[in-house]
Amino acid sequence: MTVVLAPEGGAVAGVDVRGGGPGTRETDALDPRNLVQRVDAIVLTGGSAFGLDAAGGVTAWLEERGRGFRVGPEPAQVVPVVPAAALFDLGRGGDWRARPDAALGRAAADAATDGPVAQGNVGAGTGAVVGGLKGGIGTASVRLPSGVTLGAVAAVNAVGSAVDPATGELYAARFGRPGEFPDLRAEPSAPAEGQSLNTTLVVVATDTTLTKAQAQKLAGTAHDGLARALRPVHLLSDGDTVFVLASGARPLPLPEGDPAFAVHLEAGALNELYAAAADTVTRAIGHAVLAAESVGEISSFRDKCTNKPNCG
Repeated sequence: MTVVLAPEGGAVAGVDVRGGGPGTRETDALDPRNLVQRVDAIVLTGGSAFGLDAAGGVTAWLEERGRGFRVGPEPAQVVPVVPAAALFDLGRGGDWRARPDAALGRAAADAATDGPVAQGNVGAGTGAVVGGLKGGIGTASVRLPSGVTLGAVAAVNAVGSAVDPATGELYAARFGRPGEFPDLRAEPSAPAEGQSLNTTLVVVATDTTLTKAQAQKLAGTAHDGLARALRPVHLLSDGDTVFVLASGARPLPLPEGDPAFAVHLEAGALNELYAAAADTVTRAIGHAVLAAESVGEISSFRDKCTNKPNCG
């Protein structure tokens, strides 16, 4: 499992669920119409619906530190808000009953840092598979000209493929920065029998200020990144879910202009952020597939590489 902790005081959050078979917890709290304005963590977990128990461990860890939605007169009387989503990987490690639980959730929260995020066969990506190849965790980030920073972490576990069957290249590589993705080609793989239940999970985080409605819209546009990097997506067998966290560390930068057009100036700033989110999610998915390592009969993209000597 993978836990993304919000800063002290929480973060404004949004979510958009596009897959037809989602497994989620507390996503209704993120509806802009509802009471809670900030969340304390997001959990991405394996283990299908069973793995959602891991969020309980994160919730307990946060409560012990007095972090959560205040519900009583004492500072310790809080209810941490921890939305979560699960992907399907049951049995891929050989043991059908191996799945994240509350103890693992607590341990993951305790181990969380603000350092570089490990990629590949880790966290929620441990049992991930993408189009017959090994999936995993991937990350990417961008600093916009305005100074706003946006990052994405993706647990890539899709029914669809990350590889163009005509060229053998990663779909995501077409959207990378110069030199970001190596020139690799791999033979597309058909999904193995019994691996049609999947789900790709994403958390997009930014340091700017957003409302819940704006965060929800950001989650929706970030799904465009899945559609660029994986084909097909959002099927009945997927539970594709994108969360957004906005820390509010800096105001949304608005360009100068006539105050009478303030709504359009704000829309322009948001559009820049929304477009960047889709691109960053695409890149994160590409890095997940590149970082994944073969496990048993499930080969990685790199191990299926066909254009030697670039496969190193």
